[in-house]
Amino acid sequence: MDKFKTVNGVAAPLNMINVDTDMIIPKQFLKTIKRTGLGKHLFDEMRFTPDGKEIDDFVLNKPAYRSAEILIAGDNFGCGSSREHAPWALKDFGIKVVISTSFADIFYNNCFKNGILPIVVDQATLDKLFDDAERGSNATITVDLENQEIKGPDGGTVKFDIDPFRKHCLLEGLDDIGQTLQKSDKIDAFEEKMQLSQPWLTAG
Repeated sequence: MDKFKTVNGVAAPLNMINVDTDMIIPKQFLKTIKRTGLGKHLFDEMRFTPDGKEIDDFVLNKPAYRSAEILIAGDNFGCGSSREHAPWALKDFGIKVVISTSFADIFYNNCFKNGILPIVVDQATLDKLFDDAERGSNATITVDLENQEIKGPDGGTVKFDIDPFRKHCLLEGLDDIGQTLQKSDKIDAFEEKMQLSQPWLTAG
């Protein structure tokens, strides 16, 4: 997992509540176990017609937001089934930050495991961010994880809370496997001890 760095750019406004994981990545695209290749199907049923044509008025199809790395979303984002493909699709599309007033718990946890920063803000802050995002390429938003700040295009700054351990993992690029590998010396020492004390357990 890549280390999380400061994100600065246009934010896409998705002003909808209760966006569930089937809307983020529909069920027909869940056959793969790869984390790549799902970005083209992100919000598939909202982005495309049944015959595959782009729906012009969907936010991510608009020229200003095609390369957005920040998504401003309505309340209860990521609800529904607990599919990890949802953050995979967001990340593969290029979304690195999702800001909302609340997230479904499983989706929220899956974001951190896949290098996406989900930020919870109050409604007043979200409304202001929606206003900023609606300005498209005329306004950029900066998300600074190290200092836990969101900076708007007009110079305003909002602080956000995040669990210190999750912050550390994002900054260092540590997923579950990365965290385990940090203890590889202790794992190797334990295995060596087991081979000496109970060799019958490790005999080929």
